Amino acid sequence: MAVVIDGSSLTLEDVVQVARKYEQVELNPESGTKMLRSRKLIEDILAEKKVVYGVNTGFGKLSNVSVGEDEIDLLQYNLVVSCVVGVGEPLSEEVVRAMLLLRANSLASGYSGVRPLVVETMLQMLNKKVHPLVPGKGSVGASGDLAPLSHLALVLLGRGEAFYEGERLSGAEAMQKAGIEPVFLKAKEGLSLCNGTQAMTAIGALAVYDAEKLAYYADLIGALSAEALEAVLLAYDHKIHAIRPHPGQVETAEKMRDLLSDSRIISEANHGRVQDAYSLRCIPQVHGASKDAIAYVKQVIIREMNSVTDNPLVFPETGEVLSGGNFHGQPVALALDFLAIALAELANISELRTERMTNPALSMGLPAFLVEKSGLNDGYMMAQYTAAALVSENKVLAHPASVDSIPTSANQEDHVSMGTIAARKCREILGNVQYVLAIEAICACQGVDFRDKEPSPKLKDLYRVIRSKVDFLSEDKELSADFEAVVEMIKNEDFTQL
Repeated sequence: MAVVIDGSSLTLEDVVQVARKYEQVELNPESGTKMLRSRKLIEDILAEKKVVYGVNTGFGKLSNVSVGEDEIDLLQYNLVVSCVVGVGEPLSEEVVRAMLLLRANSLASGYSGVRPLVVETMLQMLNKKVHPLVPGKGSVGASGDLAPLSHLALVLLGRGEAFYEGERLSGAEAMQKAGIEPVFLKAKEGLSLCNGTQAMTAIGALAVYDAEKLAYYADLIGALSAEALEAVLLAYDHKIHAIRPHPGQVETAEKMRDLLSDSRIISEANHGRVQDAYSLRCIPQVHGASKDAIAYVKQVIIREMNSVTDNPLVFPETGEVLSGGNFHGQPVALALDFLAIALAELANISELRTERMTNPALSMGLPAFLVEKSGLNDGYMMAQYTAAALVSENKVLAHPASVDSIPTSANQEDHVSMGTIAARKCREILGNVQYVLAIEAICACQGVDFRDKEPSPKLKDLYRVIRSKVDFLSEDKELSADFEAVVEMIKNEDFTQL
């Protein structure tokens, strides 16, 4: 069933379906009607020779320069090509598809003054899998994502480069092979295509979707580690959490109680401890805080996905074209910096549990580095090194991008968000967290095996899924392939139903 865009009702699940699973996309007919109304206002303004920013003036610091009637269409073309300044590795296919979807959705609101033809052509590109080559670096996040969105728009014009059926082609060739007619821009349309927050929001939408799943997996894996380390369950008692009722904390404590309630390993443990180290005892407080942060970021991203973020904005009901700052990425920048920190903390506490399982001084009787004949074998010694390296890298990446601003456009744009930098860093952290949790999961399975009892009934499926890809480690071998196998399961959402 196709995803229908109308500018206001797109969900995270819609974005994932289109970006990763190639779901078809259609324009709501009512949105087409709204777009025609706002387009008529632009054409009326031109006919009346009114001066309106971005329609018949220059841009940014050049907004006081009037553009002749016979050069208005060229102005839009020049804007797009002049903003094609991106550098670095291209954004992934899924991010580019999400950008196309989100930009089309914003234009479909009918407040940008573009023809329905523009959006319909973007949807053809999505549906026929023409994916513009969009370099990842070069956006300061205001006036929106000018550089990445211009690389996106360039292919719409039959220029630039794109991927089609596995080939990297010129934009003209990709569009021709897909049977899509390029667009010739009219007044306001170039500005509407490249002025917005869709690069940072596309990266953020996919990241927050993955983050929500990852927080759930962190609970499962943390519970399996709690079994391997014979945790003290009193820390998860509902009375403790009821009197500090942060939603994520309460939910995580309940989850830990549920997952571990019938654990023979824990109920038959004979260690005499009354409390655990924080990496076990404070799972509800730490995981829960990250979940609350993720929930906040999700709200911001969904709101932004269904917002109009170009400038100026066209209001046909009042006959006004108003210049403002909806392109400014600050709401998204702050949220994605917060998400980066929340994700980094999931890895931080996960690595500590891996350290406890591999360290014979802390592992409650497990063999050194979780292997028989340690000394002859190093076991999972080096696995903890990798987790530590990734956690350290996350600490650098988690420094907020949004606290920086460098003026652009001769100080006309004197405060910018750096939101796309925040988004890219957040995505990098998320990838690191996947590996750190995968390493913990593998070590937890190994630790459970040494307890010589089955894990709790509600963790058996997790244990079996991991063991279907990663065998018990009886002697040293290359471990990287095991890490990759579990990360692939995380990415494929194999643990979601557990």
